[in-house]
Amino acid sequence: MSEITRVYYNKLIRDNVPDMIHAKREACEVRQITDVQEFQQELFKKIKEEANSLAMVRTKEEFLAEYADLMMVFDTIMGQLEITPEEVAAARNENLLKKGGFKHQYYLLWSEDVGYESNESPQGIPL
Repeated sequence: MSEITRVYYNKLIRDNVPDMIHAKREACEVRQITDVQEFQQELFKKIKEEANSLAMVRTKEEFLAEYADLMMVFDTIMGQLEITPEEVAAARNENLLKKGGFKHQYYLLWSEDVGYESNESPQGIPL
């Protein structure tokens, strides 16, 4: 008798994943999310998962696959929030005008701007 091993994921998955699992003659259990807020929460968790995967790529092909996964999540959220591509383009342009791009490839070593609040985890203690 073979031992059945279950791996618990507890995460949002794409529509075809259950069929892909069954095609390998493996079993799975899924539930459909019916609450809009829960679905949105799971989408935002998915952004982090997909962005982490994108950060680990080492080839152009891997980049394209992971980028497509991340964009699918963004597109779904945009649809849920009724955000148009034009609104995204306007926000990107405003962001570019305010912060600039990455043309100069600057890497910030330090700053005396103690009033700035970053959305990143700190890498040191202010002196």
